Amino acid sequence: MPENSSSVTKGWTPARVTVFGVAAIVLILSSAAIVLFANLPDANAFNLRVEQIFIQNDALTSTSDVKLLEILAQSGTAFSETLASYRFIIFVLMVFATAVLIAALIALVSLVTMTRRIAQIEKTGIQVSSLVVNRDQRIVQINDMEFKLTEAALETLSVLAEARLDDDILTGLEIEAMISGKPEVDCDEATGATRVKRLRDHLGNQMISELLIKNIARKGYVLAVEPDAIKVF
Repeated sequence: MPENSSSVTKGWTPARVTVFGVAAIVLILSSAAIVLFANLPDANAFNLRVEQIFIQNDALTSTSDVKLLEILAQSGTAFSETLASYRFIIFVLMVFATAVLIAALIALVSLVTMTRRIAQIEKTGIQVSSLVVNRDQRIVQINDMEFKLTEAALETLSVLAEARLDDDILTGLEIEAMISGKPEVDCDEATGATRVKRLRDHLGNQMISELLIKNIARKGYVLAVEPDAIKVF
């Protein structure tokens, strides 16, 4: 039973949900429009009613009666034009409502899909197949993305990359000592943490950079990259 429900869940892809959702919206609003337009009065109903009154009353032949007939006929024409404009307005509103609901559905599906992808990334981490650090050009290439870094940010990344090659985890204190060349007793943990924060800022997207440079509680910082994928030159 769980396997069947799992296969059904997998069958409902975002594309299928969007298609069925759009079809349902169009069907429901089309049905509502048909019912609405079917129950609207006929545009010529007023004129037909006035004509019927004068056909059934042959005595209405005086000048005043004819004048009354003209006034009623003009009123009927105005009613027809007004009703026609109402029909057009209702049609435009129905089209607008359909477009808004379809846009809202697509936005909702996209949001759910993006949330699932973000949750998957947070769960599995970033798959980095290549991380190349070029100190001369101050460039780091992560997969097919290239980043231009400042000298300080590049030094921080280089230290973390070399530590990852040695399978080490560095604290902020150790990062600052290795970059500045000072003894650890003369360095500050907060300064090293600031260097890591600036490196993340230079890499751009906060979530991606934090997943790339992981902070392990009570241990320090480490690159979430396989050592074989790292090149520093």
